[in-house]
This record gives sequence, structure tokens and C-alpha cells, in this order.
Amino acid sequence: MTFEQEWAELRAAAAERTAMQINSIPAEGGGGGGGGKDLVVHRDDLGAIGNDAYDLLGRLGKDGDIARASTFDAATALTNGNFVSGSAVLKVHDFWQTHLKTLLDACAQISNHLDYSKARHAKDEAKIEGELTRISVLTEYMK
Repeated sequence: MTFEQEWAELRAAAAERTAMQINSIPAEGGGGGGGGKDLVVHRDDLGAIGNDAYDLLGRLGKDGDIARASTFDAATALTNGNFVSGSAVLKVHDFWQTHLKTLLDACAQISNHLDYSKARHAKDEAKIEGELTRISVLTEYMK
């Protein structure tokens, strides 16, 4: 099975689960401020992924930079010794630095975004719960 086929199957399954959740009737006590939480975010999952991204960021920052100085020194020495390969080694060095920085930025963005998402979802849940409680109180008052 190709990646595209597997990805398409996973997307279809997720869309089907979402449609079933949207079309289902909430269980007793769910929705309408009845105490059940309708907005569900698995914060532990987000936290674990965020922690993994943060750990990867730290390791990449340290381990990804180990060869930088020696590679640059080798490129300089080869160039100064009139070896043609000096410029090629310098290109490898520059290429590695560019891609390492891109990967470090991506890990930082993932970690930061998941931390933000976790906090934002908690605030949204509290806000929605408060609004539903007010609506419920007003509905009872209007009866």
C-alpha cells in the first residue's frame, strides 16, 4: 500500500468518525450545560507530543551542531590547500546548516503550538461551559 492510499484511508475514516459524532444525539447529561463536556481535547496526548518535540529540539540543537565546526575547518583547510573539494565540503556544511535550522524551527513551532493549543482549549471549554450554564438558567427562568 502506498503512502497516498494509506493517507486517503485514514482521512476517510477520520471524516466518518467526525460525521458520526456530529450526527449523534448527546448522552443524557451531555450538552446544554448539563455537566458533560462536549469539547474534548486529550491534553495528555498534546502534552506528550509537545514534550517529544521539545526534547527533539534540545537534542537536535546540541547533536546537530557537533560536526559544524570540524566540517567548516576541513572546508577551509582544503580550500587553502588548493583542493577543489574544499568548496564542495563548504556547500555540504552550508546545506546541513540550512536544513538543521529549518528542522529546529519546525520542532519549536510544533512544541509552542501544542502548548498554546492545550491552554486555548481549556479556556474555550470554560467559556462554552459558562455560556451554556447562563443559557440554561435563562431558559429555566423563562419557564
